Amino acid sequence: MVDNLRMVRVIADYQFGRDAGVALFPETCTFIFSKNGKIRQILDGGRRIATLKADSGLLTLSIEGAKRLHKAFPFPRLRVVVMNEVSQFIASGKSVFAKHVVNVDERIRANDEVLVVNEKDELLATGKALLSAFEMLELKKGVAVKTRQGKDED
Repeated sequence: MVDNLRMVRVIADYQFGRDAGVALFPETCTFIFSKNGKIRQILDGGRRIATLKADSGLLTLSIEGAKRLHKAFPFPRLRVVVMNEVSQFIASGKSVFAKHVVNVDERIRANDEVLVVNEKDELLATGKALLSAFEMLELKKGVAVKTRQGKDED
């Protein structure tokens, strides 16, 4: 049987970049499995770090997982930066509109898992990019990131 920890670390490294797996998933991780024996959720100390999506085989981050990547990777890696004025709304779980984006990791593509931060690089939320980095900066209308979890929802 494949080592579950090794597998989720490899997926994280593929999805987020080198060393993401070790940053996200320490040796103390536990797993919740689906009825057919597939990994669904990865926990550490009873807190969900990430969920392994059945349809894509990729990870979605909880705010705990986002905190770990935020700490592990330097600015602006994986980040969508929003105006300080909207920090409270994003932290409470509201979506990020393109008009509020002031900076973004240029490698971000639509459907990527991202970290949403304010101009001080304070983590506000985790979510799914609906636009590419270029589109987030160029467009002045529409949702740029669909927030999965804000830090104040935790």
